[in-house]
Amino acid sequence: MTIWAARLHAAKGRTMLPSPTRRASLDHLRRFVPRAGASYAAGRNTDPGPGRPTAVSRLSPAVRYRLVTEQDVAAEVLGRHSFGAAGKFIQEVCWRTYWKGWLELRPSVWRRYLVDLDAARDAMGGSADLAHAVEGRTGIDCFDAWARELVETGYLHNHARMWFASIWIFTLRLPWALGADFFLRHLIDADAASNTLSWRWVAGLQTAGKTYLARADNIARYSEGRFAPQGLAQEAAALTEPPVGPAGVLAALAPPDGAAPSLLLVHHEDLNPESLFAADAPVRGVLAVCDPALLWGEAARRYVGEAAADAAPRAAAHHRCSSMLADRFDAETVIAAAQAAGARQVLTPYAPVGPVADVLAALEPELAAAGLVLRPVRRRWDAALWPHARRGFFAFDAEIEGHLRAEGML
Repeated sequence: MTIWAARLHAAKGRTMLPSPTRRASLDHLRRFVPRAGASYAAGRNTDPGPGRPTAVSRLSPAVRYRLVTEQDVAAEVLGRHSFGAAGKFIQEVCWRTYWKGWLELRPSVWRRYLVDLDAARDAMGGSADLAHAVEGRTGIDCFDAWARELVETGYLHNHARMWFASIWIFTLRLPWALGADFFLRHLIDADAASNTLSWRWVAGLQTAGKTYLARADNIARYSEGRFAPQGLAQEAAALTEPPVGPAGVLAALAPPDGAAPSLLLVHHEDLNPESLFAADAPVRGVLAVCDPALLWGEAARRYVGEAAADAAPRAAAHHRCSSMLADRFDAETVIAAAQAAGARQVLTPYAPVGPVADVLAALEPELAAAGLVLRPVRRRWDAALWPHARRGFFAFDAEIEGHLRAEGML
């Protein structure tokens, strides 16, 4: 039994998530596809609880780490359904694309969050209210159940995430940055953009003045009567902050040298490199890195550890070369692997705003000093859609159908 399977068994299968391999994730996607139309649209807001059948796909970890890409998902779904029939599901998948694009155009918001988090930790050190919240001991039945479910399984239904964040901010009156951090440390599928910006949206920061209020009747209805919360806030006054600056532009990337012997550096922001780099690219070796320091929680570390172990041999088979796994993402590790492969260039999937992007930025001059050129490569999906994340989601949503048509999916 694999580590991942053992952990799932210990959790009594409550997550119902696919194993962290590309094959298992694709199989899970294909089993879900028949339900991606009207069934998903009708039932997507209902959270029946852990371990019970649900209308949602539970593919978010696989998509977050790109064991399957957004393009994979769209192609499979649109091979079975019309865009009109599957529009709600396609839209949900594209929220992650939107959030990443939005933050990519405004990276200062991530840095602001980290500052806010440090300040909140200092202010709330030793807080009993905070301890009760993260331990699921507030006395609010639904909130406490979700806190325990999150810690035990690494997953929450999207609607439960919204309710939880709203109760955290407006009923418990805890700092939103600490709630976002709680999710980062326990959700398997958490990423810097989707997690941070979703919490900002609930708090009334993302769309200034617009908040999300968790209501007892809504929770009772969409939890199928499992909960009857008492004492929830009856209003949600938006939090405030200094204005966020205007959206920037995507950084231009220098193209790789198509003839230079290369090391393929695989990281957890994109664990499907064989769909990004052609088989005839001059890759002489593959280095897949799973550095625990760059992942926020133990559940994510376990998942990514197995996913990286799956990605490395896939990439090596694609390029007909050797591969190695490493648990340190530093210059020494990358340079040693590049030298062993006889590489002069390091190819890597582009990493969006977050810890991996920070490491790659710091690595570039160190690699250059060793005679190596770092060449990140951005996916066509991201390059086409991220620039449209300049305003709200619905302006972005208007661009999705055109992109799918341009990709030949419609």
